Amino acid sequence: MKATLLALTIAMFTAWSTPAAAQDPLTTQLAEREGLEIGISTSEIAITSDFSGADLTVFGALTNTDQLLLAIGQYDVVVTLEGPRDWTTVRRKERLFGIWVNRTSLTFEQMPISYSLASTRPVEEIAEDNLLTSLGIGIDHLALTPTGFISNSANLSEFREAFRRLKQNGGLYQRDTGGVRFVSSSLFQATLRLPANIPNGVHTVHAYLFKSGEFIGQRELPLRVIKTGLEEAITEAAHQQPLAYGTFAVLLALITGWAASLIFRKD
Repeated sequence: MKATLLALTIAMFTAWSTPAAAQDPLTTQLAEREGLEIGISTSEIAITSDFSGADLTVFGALTNTDQLLLAIGQYDVVVTLEGPRDWTTVRRKERLFGIWVNRTSLTFEQMPISYSLASTRPVEEIAEDNLLTSLGIGIDHLALTPTGFISNSANLSEFREAFRRLKQNGGLYQRDTGGVRFVSSSLFQATLRLPANIPNGVHTVHAYLFKSGEFIGQRELPLRVIKTGLEEAITEAAHQQPLAYGTFAVLLALITGWAASLIFRKD
């Protein structure tokens, strides 16, 4: 009798516990969490002598979305293209004895040389500033971290504003608050502008997904920007054989100047 009751108890416990494990709320939530997948129109951009800029198309799809929230526009996508990172120095000119000279400078560590952003709407309307800063999304939210000694005369906020202004005026930092659009209920397309002076190297395409101001996830893909033809040969010579490149440049300048003096001299 005791053996029969024990067998029935084990059977009832197994039958009760199996459906609960199969319907674990945490497992279901993770399986149905929203996400996105992306692709780019090309994985390599070639810079030639007549390169005047280009457009990069980023396309993607949202997965496991709430159709009601999607219909009322609660999902937002931000796409960025970050260039290679390097230390950047900003200098401030001051008048000294009637002459403008560089008096104060500040170096920021590992900043993207170029930065392009496209979004469904202004990023400040998509999420809180502290979240955007933590993720480094947006020109105004990039982490401008100074390095080295900071003198008392250096106003950090002024140098940060000057950095952003110089980058935007040079066309290397740009944004399009309507550059991402949904072409169907879950498919989106973004267009990023590559300036004519875009640096060569490996760039990174980032795509961020937000839902009602909450960060959901991101995807990234590499993009190679390379110089071809004569530009590639000159760049390689300047970096790999700097002495020979400098000597040739000086000789070329001397020959050009001498030839110009012969052509334009007055008899």
